[in-house]
Amino acid sequence: MDKKFNEAWLKMVEKLESWFDALVVNLPNLIIAVLVFVIALVLSRYINKLSSKILERTKLQASMQNLISKLMSVVIILFGLFLVLGILNLSKTLNAILAGAGVVGLAVGLALQGALANTYSGIVLSYVKHLKFGDWIESNGFEGEVVDLDLRSVTLKQPDNNLVYIPNKLVVENPIKNFSTTAQSRVILGCGVGYSSDLNFVRELVIKRISEAFDEVENKEDIIFLYKEFGDSAINFEVRFWIDSTSALEVAKAKTEALILIKTAFDKNDITIPFPIRTLDFPESLKIQTEKK
Repeated sequence: MDKKFNEAWLKMVEKLESWFDALVVNLPNLIIAVLVFVIALVLSRYINKLSSKILERTKLQASMQNLISKLMSVVIILFGLFLVLGILNLSKTLNAILAGAGVVGLAVGLALQGALANTYSGIVLSYVKHLKFGDWIESNGFEGEVVDLDLRSVTLKQPDNNLVYIPNKLVVENPIKNFSTTAQSRVILGCGVGYSSDLNFVRELVIKRISEAFDEVENKEDIIFLYKEFGDSAINFEVRFWIDSTSALEVAKAKTEALILIKTAFDKNDITIPFPIRTLDFPESLKIQTEKK
């Protein structure tokens, strides 16, 4: 038993000595490999910053600029990793890695179909000229300002200051309504007046108050006033005008201000805004008895 133990001990010592000898022999290569990898990391950061500054002078969107800068940084790191493997005489390991990359890539692709779809969609969105940071858009039932666009999702900042993260795949596959493609937004407000109202006077009154209240409306011709229909209890109309903003919040504020102006003007001129009421018509033959107390 002691003999076997001694033999095992000697083999372990020999193995450790061989490892130590290999470490001493390869120590210069190990030091050089570490230095090369550190240089690759530093160089990747420098290339990232340099490419970002150069791309800022181009017409590419900010999201696409960030993507290209990151890709260039990753390429530098991978190149440094290949150099490290060569310095450490691990060329066989490198060949094995490259040989297994195809199989691993196929497995990863099947497992990450959704993530890869979002990544590809993010690249596509980076090339879309009509979608950039600061735009106010509506997509997939959500509305807000585009504050971030990466390889996973589009981040919207809603009017209530909450953030919504929409996967890039859904944004690409569904319609996008961009309110920022023009410098102005149209405010549309509907209302109704009683059948006894003077329709010409109502139209002139609404147009006058809107033109006086909003600086964006240079003249009365910029306001569109349309009577729409004979409603159940009112004659319904619609007024449209432009404001110098593409924010949905500013549109809502303008609509609120216009609503207050119209209601105040109607009250001063005894113009009624009817609301649905129910009238009960009793036949003459029906007698209603009241209890006398």
